[in-house]
Amino acid sequence: MTATTGHPRPRVGERWATAPAPSFAHLSRLSDDTGLFEHARHAIVRREHGYCTDDVARGLVVLSREPEPSAEMIRLAERYLAFLTHAQDAGGAFHNRLGYDRRWADEPGLGDWWGRALWGLGTAVARSPAAWIREEALVAFSRGAARRSPAPHAMAFAGLGAVEVLRRHPGHAAAATLLAAAATTVGPPDPDPRWPWPRQQLTYANAALAEVVIAASQLRHGGPPLDDGLRMLAWLRDVQSRDGRLSVVPAKGWRHGAVRLHHDQQPIEVAAFADACATAAAVTGDLGWETGVRQAIGWFLGDNDIGTPMWDPETGGGYDGLTPHGPNLNQGAESTLALIATLQHARRWS
Repeated sequence: MTATTGHPRPRVGERWATAPAPSFAHLSRLSDDTGLFEHARHAIVRREHGYCTDDVARGLVVLSREPEPSAEMIRLAERYLAFLTHAQDAGGAFHNRLGYDRRWADEPGLGDWWGRALWGLGTAVARSPAAWIREEALVAFSRGAARRSPAPHAMAFAGLGAVEVLRRHPGHAAAATLLAAAATTVGPPDPDPRWPWPRQQLTYANAALAEVVIAASQLRHGGPPLDDGLRMLAWLRDVQSRDGRLSVVPAKGWRHGAVRLHHDQQPIEVAAFADACATAAAVTGDLGWETGVRQAIGWFLGDNDIGTPMWDPETGGGYDGLTPHGPNLNQGAESTLALIATLQHARRWS
């Protein structure tokens, strides 16, 4: 479901400085006493699609990042944490899909949802103001951190959770080992300067792979060179820059040597890029990385290839994708969480 726009494209970067505070209204609309619904038609929940661990975990990330969460936000974080602990089996793997009938539709596994669950749990461990949330999240994280996935994205997400745990518990051996393993699974950049990426295709949430390598470089033992992650992220920044604005790799990805398409662009890609640039700025002290964060904020506010906002100010929801004809007006969990995560960065440089 898309909409066309007749608005002229805003000048690059002119809107980020007036970014609104992230709204949690639509996240609450998508949630019930069990968890977070995955899909919506426009702003209305589609219950038939049920819930997924992927989105609940991302929800716990953004709620835990709030510096002064309201009582309602803490209750929502408790609900998401309870979902994740229910999804986890005794061996540390996670179910991903729960139907509206409260029955799991899959077996526990170590896919992306496992990695994102550890990311959510780790962020709660590090940042939640509620001690009971931090304590329970640490138990679940520690159980899951003993496992390993062969998938680079799953390991990258898990590694980002490990980074968070190490902020509060620097001596957490399982978190440090997991972070080192995540960087190893991602691998070093290719020596080809025209494609310095560990794989021959860019897929989704690409910047998370560079981010975990950057973060792992700070480990005392077993970390990769910082320059590996920075090279990856700098190249990704350059190939996703179009006339100074952010133009992310589309949902179909981009294979080395193939023609690159520019639609449909997904909000998750923008949020991952914002996170990675913020991490690069924090690790290096190079404020030049702020430009990437500002571009990501601007993408949601209208500094994109179509020149149209990618969110609904009335509902607080993020639009599901940027098509050649305008935004997909559906406001599902993934896009809304990507919007919130990106706007959270605006506070740092406002």
